[in-house]
Amino acid sequence: MPKWGMVIDLEKCTGCQACTTACSMENNTVPGESWQDVLFYQDGEYPSSSFNWLPRPCMQCENPSCVHVCPTKATYITDDGVVLIDWDKCIGCKYCMIACPYGVRFYTDEKPLLEPDVKNVFASDRGEAQSWAPPFQNPNEDWSKGIGIQPDGVVSKCTFCYHKISKAPEGVSDLDPRDPELVEYVPACVRTCAPEARYFGDLDNPDSHVNKLIGDKRGVRLKDETGNKPKVYYLTGEGGSIPAFTDRTKSS
Repeated sequence: MPKWGMVIDLEKCTGCQACTTACSMENNTVPGESWQDVLFYQDGEYPSSSFNWLPRPCMQCENPSCVHVCPTKATYITDDGVVLIDWDKCIGCKYCMIACPYGVRFYTDEKPLLEPDVKNVFASDRGEAQSWAPPFQNPNEDWSKGIGIQPDGVVSKCTFCYHKISKAPEGVSDLDPRDPELVEYVPACVRTCAPEARYFGDLDNPDSHVNKLIGDKRGVRLKDETGNKPKVYYLTGEGGSIPAFTDRTKSS
């Protein structure tokens, strides 16, 4: 059984947000609800500061705080280590959103950021069973895994495109979008990354490319001090770093 993980090379990432668009199209998220955020931030103090970006999917933690606080066990971990949400069990209490240190969960009933509201433009005739009906819909809908058109009153998030990776051939160490035999199993964000800054593979396989990248280039994890043990690693280059997101309102 693989332990799927992702590596993002910040030296290659251009902040183009192709991953954000691909994820939205693949998972039918509404405008303003991004499972694949690209955060833009100022690093350092003016005038020597720089403008950088950080792609931020769900970290798919090994020790996820969201799972521990869910009162209905709607959030759970699969055998291959992916954190998913069972929409049939989710009551929309938002405890998981509060517990997540990465801010990567979304409540589907919040007011739209854009007008007109596309949920009204592409209204569904299935009532509460489907909150809207976009022109393209994921044919692999599975509410027990948080895949498809999310209903009202539930929390949603990145699934590592579980409807794809769960069908990958056994024994595969890496899901490489350049391999024609594996491309259909690759997460949408990895497949569409123009500068090839994203890699996806088995963290339990010592021979996987993702493991070699983490070891050779000293991969780091976001907010590792929380103890959540993310399965998303960042490559920062020589002397590089990921943002600490410290509270700048405090006096120095």
